[in-house]
Amino acid sequence: MARRAPRLAVLDGLRLVAALAVASYHLTVSWRIDGYSPPQHFLPTVSHFTIYGFLGVELFFLISGFVIGMSSWNRSLGDFFTSRVSRLYPAYWACVLITAAVVTYFPISGGIPVKGIPELREIAVNLTMLQEPLGVNSVDSVYWTLFIELRFYILFAALAAFGLTYTRVVAFCMVWMTAAVFAPALGNQTLSVIIVPDYAPYFIAGIAAFLIHRFGRSPLLFAIIGFAWLLSVKRSFDRVADLNPGFDVAVRPGVAVVTAMFAAILVVALGWTDRIRWRWLTTAGALTYPFYLLHQRIGYTVIRRAYDGTALPVWFLEIGTIVLLLGLAWLVYRLVEKPMARWIRTTLRTAFSDMRAKSAADAAAAAGTRLSHVVPRQRG
Repeated sequence: MARRAPRLAVLDGLRLVAALAVASYHLTVSWRIDGYSPPQHFLPTVSHFTIYGFLGVELFFLISGFVIGMSSWNRSLGDFFTSRVSRLYPAYWACVLITAAVVTYFPISGGIPVKGIPELREIAVNLTMLQEPLGVNSVDSVYWTLFIELRFYILFAALAAFGLTYTRVVAFCMVWMTAAVFAPALGNQTLSVIIVPDYAPYFIAGIAAFLIHRFGRSPLLFAIIGFAWLLSVKRSFDRVADLNPGFDVAVRPGVAVVTAMFAAILVVALGWTDRIRWRWLTTAGALTYPFYLLHQRIGYTVIRRAYDGTALPVWFLEIGTIVLLLGLAWLVYRLVEKPMARWIRTTLRTAFSDMRAKSAADAAAAAGTRLSHVVPRQRG
């Protein structure tokens, strides 16, 4: 028998861990204070550990697969659309505008991987969240993960349109995994864009973990997660090899980080953390999304300008910047995301309800018209 999964506070905590890991990587590794000195000049020990924080993105995708399955079960396609739009766009709109304003009025150049002042046209396109397929520069390069998430949502929405069942979702995971393995070999760019082969295993493992949590243990689900882990290990080798921080980076710690991610999601799936209901974890989860969207370009700006003006220790600036950005993320959540998301949900639910009512009325009118043509002939 299926059991209804409660809100899992530990997943909110893992979200914050992922966001802090990515922020630590960006703010301690991928910049230069003065255009010449790399991070390891100021943080010779820390940067060798925080460099693996870039894998926090993969943890996001694992959690996303779990959460989308959990939040979409027994819900309509309209509900799925409403939940995703109200979750993604309010904070995103605010963060795009805040980031664009900061980098416009406090520009910095040299020694950072994100450059240039966004034009109004670019900002407008960014607000759609479709700048990547439209060939427009992102206001902040961290937005690349959002287009990957969107493609996952489209694939899962196609399944949700037919109704989510245990068998269908398992089949979906197996078919998607197979396609992710063979798509690169086919050399079809369009297929690769749809399938997202590099990151599909993380989403698939997250979905399978949710099924374990809801329906119980199954050798097939464990096999899916195990196969996804093997593919992810291979991908982690490639990701680490692509890094160029200016110092040697060992591959094994990256593999260990990925393995720990899968172990953490399995612990949640098995229900071992269900009793953890600390309220602060839920708050932490709420801050994660706006913090992730704000941390990179604004973080670079704060650190560079603070260092130039005060020459404070870099480690102090790093910690202070993260705390500052968490505070800004809280303001975005409280003042923008929460009220706007509520309004969007109400508006979309009303729109879908009105659409269903009009469709039903139209179907009834059409049935009545057909009946009016049939009855006279029967009497004659």
